[in-house]
Amino acid sequence: MLTLPEKIIFILAALATIAAVAFAIRRLVRLISAGHGKPDWKLAWKRLLNVLGRMVTFQPVFRTRFWPSLFHALVAWGFGFYILVNLLDVVAGFIHGFFIPGFVGDAYRLLADVLSVAVLVGMLFFIFRRFVFRPANLSTRQTTLLSPKARFGIWRDSAIVATFILLHVGSRFVGASLDIAAAGKADPWQPFASLVARLWSGSSPQALGLGEHIAFWLAIGLIMAFMPYFAYSKHVHLFFSPLNFLLKPERRSIGELAYINLDDTSIQQFGASKLNDLGWEQLMDAYACIMCFRCQEACPAYTTGKLLSPAALEINKRYFLNTVNSLKDSPALTEFAIPAEAVWACTSCGACVDICPVGNEPMRDILDIRRSLVLMENTFPKQLETAFRGMERAANPWSLPPTERMKWAEGLKVPTIEQNPEPDVLWWVGCAPATEARAQKTARAFARILTAAGVNFAVLGQNEQCTGDSARRAGREDIFFGLATANVELLNEVKPKRIVTTCPHCLHTLKNEYPAFGGNYEVIHHTQLINELISSGRLPMEPQAAADKSSALVTYHDPCYLGRHNGIYAEPRQVLKEVQADLVEMGLHADKSFCCGAGGAQMWKEEEHGLARVCAERVTEARATGAKTMAVACPFCMIMLTDAAKADGDQIQVVDVAELVAERINPA
Repeated sequence: MLTLPEKIIFILAALATIAAVAFAIRRLVRLISAGHGKPDWKLAWKRLLNVLGRMVTFQPVFRTRFWPSLFHALVAWGFGFYILVNLLDVVAGFIHGFFIPGFVGDAYRLLADVLSVAVLVGMLFFIFRRFVFRPANLSTRQTTLLSPKARFGIWRDSAIVATFILLHVGSRFVGASLDIAAAGKADPWQPFASLVARLWSGSSPQALGLGEHIAFWLAIGLIMAFMPYFAYSKHVHLFFSPLNFLLKPERRSIGELAYINLDDTSIQQFGASKLNDLGWEQLMDAYACIMCFRCQEACPAYTTGKLLSPAALEINKRYFLNTVNSLKDSPALTEFAIPAEAVWACTSCGACVDICPVGNEPMRDILDIRRSLVLMENTFPKQLETAFRGMERAANPWSLPPTERMKWAEGLKVPTIEQNPEPDVLWWVGCAPATEARAQKTARAFARILTAAGVNFAVLGQNEQCTGDSARRAGREDIFFGLATANVELLNEVKPKRIVTTCPHCLHTLKNEYPAFGGNYEVIHHTQLINELISSGRLPMEPQAAADKSSALVTYHDPCYLGRHNGIYAEPRQVLKEVQADLVEMGLHADKSFCCGAGGAQMWKEEEHGLARVCAERVTEARATGAKTMAVACPFCMIMLTDAAKADGDQIQVVDVAELVAERINPA
C-alpha cells in the first residue's frame, strides 16, 4: 500500500501525464483533420464486433511470418490484459487490503501470471530478432527513399519500447513474486511468480515491502513516463489500427478510387501534391503503420528491384508529421515521401493494401499522387502519350477505329445489341480481346463457348468503348471521366440484365467504379459464367483422352484485378478442374498472387529500372512448378506473360482458361 506522500506524488504525476497526453492527442487530431473529408462514425458501430474479433484473434497479422506473428500476439494479448492489471494495481496501492476473492480473483491472477511470462518471452524473441539477427525484411534497401530520421528512429523506437515493456512487465511480475514471498507460501494461481518467489526466501519483511514499493513505482511510473512519448513513437499503431478498421470509408473493392466530378469548376487541386491534399484516412494510415514492411515484401515493384516501397511511403509520412504542428506549406510528397520514379513503378496490384495487418492503403496515395503529377503538372512517362491519345481520339488505347471493333469475330456468330436487343447476357468484350492478336484468341474461344451453350448474348460492337481503367490508374481522370460518363449513358439505355467481361479490369471498373456515375449493373467474369454453364450441364465437355493426361499439368495465375480486387478465386480453379487439368499452385497464389506487371497502366509504358521484369519473375515462378501450361484469366496477363515466356525460350505455354475449355467442347 502506498504511503500518503506517495499517493500525492502519484496523483500529481498522473495529472502531468494526462495533460501531456491530451496535448499530444490534440496535435494528432489537428494534423489528421487537415486532410480532406471527415470520418463517418456510424461505420464504427456497424463494424465494432468484427474489429473486436480481429483484435482478439490477431487474424490479419497471422497471414504471413507465423512465428513473429505468434510472439507478437503473445505480447499484444498480454499487454492488452495489462490495462486491467495496471488499473487494479493502482486501486490496490490506494486501498489497503484490496483483493479480488473467489474464482474471478483466481482466474485474474492466473491470467496475469501467464501473460506476464508470455510478454517477456515475446519481447526477448523480438529483441534478438531485431538487434541480433537483423532480418532484411525489417528494413529497406539503401536506394529506397527513406527519411534518415526513420532509418535511425525505427531502431531507436524499437529499443525504447522493448526496454519499457521488459521493465514495466518485468517489474510488475517481480512485484507479484515479492508479494508471494511475503505471504510465506506459494500461490497455485500464480505458478511462474511462485517459482521466482523462491529467490526471495529468507528475506526480511522490510526488504520485501521495500521491493514491492520499488516494483510498483517502476511498473506504474514507467507507464506514466511512456504515455506522452507513445503518441510520437511507431507504437501509436496500437490506438490507430483499430480506428483504421472502424472508420475507413466503405469501398466496393480495395481498388475503388474516389469519384471526382470534373464538371465542378470550383475544384482547384486534382489528386495529391502535398500531405493536406490527401484524405484524413490517408494521413491516419501513417500513424497506423506498424513499420513491419510486409507491404514492401508483397510489392512486385520492390521485389524486382524498383525504387518503390509502399512501407517507406507511410513511414516517411509519419516521420514528417512528427516534425510539424501544421500541414500548411508542407513540401511536395515527391520531395520527401516517395520519388516520382517510384510513383510510376506501381502496378496498382493491391498487394500492399491486402497484406497490411492494420488496413493501410499506400496504393491509394500513389494513385492520388499520379493524378496530381498528370493533371496539375503535366508530368508523366512519355510512353503513355500513345495510349492517352488513343483513348481520347478513338476511345481505346490501341487507337482501333470503331469500324474495326468487330473484326475479331469474323466467321463467328456474335450478335450485336442492334441484332439482339434483349439478351440475357451483354458481353463487354474489352479493348484487348477486340484488338490485340493474342487476346483475340481468348475472345473467339469464349464466343464458341457461349454459342455451344446456347447463351442468349449480344455485344455492343462499334458502340463499345474503353472503360477507362488505364486512364484512371495513370492519373488521367479527365479521360476516364469522359469515357465513364458516355459508357454509363449507353448502358443505362441498353439496360443489360447481366454483363460478362473477358477482362478483370473492365469487370472492376463496370462493377465498382461506374456506380459513382449512376451505373449499377450485375457484372461477372467470363470464368464465372463458364463455371455456371458447366455446372448446369449446358456446356457438355468431351472426356480427356488418356494420352493427353500426361501433359495436363497446369498452373493458374490469379490476375490482381480478378482476385485481390474482386475476390474471384474459386471459379477459375473449378473450371480447370472440370476440364480435368492437373492443377499445381505456384508459391504465390490466390490472395498472395504475384502481379503480371501490366496493371496501373504499366501495360502502356516501359518498366522503371530494376533487377528484373515483373512478368519475367512470375514466369520463373510458374516454370518452377513443373507445369507446361500457365492458365490465365485476363488479356493483360496474357500479353505480359506470353511475352515473358517467349523471352524465356517458350518453356511454358500461356493460355486463357476459356481456351482450355473451348478445346474440350463436345461438338455433338
